[in-house]
Amino acid sequence: MSGCCGHDHDGVVFEGMSPAYRRALWAVILINGAMFFIEMAAGFGAGSMALKADALDFLADTATYALSFYVIGKAAKVRAGAALFKGVSLACMGLWVFGSTAYQVLVLGVPEAAIMTTIGVIAFVANMASVGLLFRFRDGDANVRSVWLCSRNDAIGNIAVVLAAAGVWQTGTGWPDLIVAGIMAGLFCWSSFQIIRQGVGEMRAVEA
Repeated sequence: MSGCCGHDHDGVVFEGMSPAYRRALWAVILINGAMFFIEMAAGFGAGSMALKADALDFLADTATYALSFYVIGKAAKVRAGAALFKGVSLACMGLWVFGSTAYQVLVLGVPEAAIMTTIGVIAFVANMASVGLLFRFRDGDANVRSVWLCSRNDAIGNIAVVLAAAGVWQTGTGWPDLIVAGIMAGLFCWSSFQIIRQGVGEMRAVEA
C-alpha cells in the first residue's frame, strides 16, 4: 500500500510523510480554528457549557493538529513526545469540561436549547468534513492516531450536544447538558489513555 494511506504495511507504521496527509491536516486546522470562534460565541450567547466545552475542544484540536503537522518527519522520539503531550492535555480538558459544566448547571442556570441545537448541527457538519478528510489516515504512529481520535471525538461530541439540547428543551433543566458534558469528558479521558499508551510504547521502542 502506498505511503499516502494511514494503514500499516509490512510492519512499517505510517508517520504522516505524505503530501495528501499534509493537505488534509491543513484543511482540518482551518476548519477547527474557525469553528472555535463560532461555537464559543454561541456558547456564551446560549449559556451552554456543552457548547463551550465543544468550542474548547475545537481549539485544542487546532493546536493538536498544528503540533502534529510540525513534528511530521522529525525523529521518532520527538513525535512520541508530542503524542504524550497531547494525551495529557486531552485528559486535563476532559476534567475541565466536567467541572465547568457542573458549575453551569448548579450555579448559573439552564442553557438556551435553540442555540445549542443550531450550533451543534453546524459543528457536526464541520467535524464530519474533518472526519472525511482524515478517515484513510486513521492508523499510524501515536502522532497520526491522535489526530484521528480527536477528529472522531469531535463528531461524537457534536451529536451529544444536539441530544443535550433536546434534553434541556424537554426537561426545562440543565441536567442533560451536565450528563452529556460528563460523557464527553469520559471520551476525552479514554482517548487520552489510548494516545498516551501508544506514545509510551513508541518512546520505549526508541530508547531500547
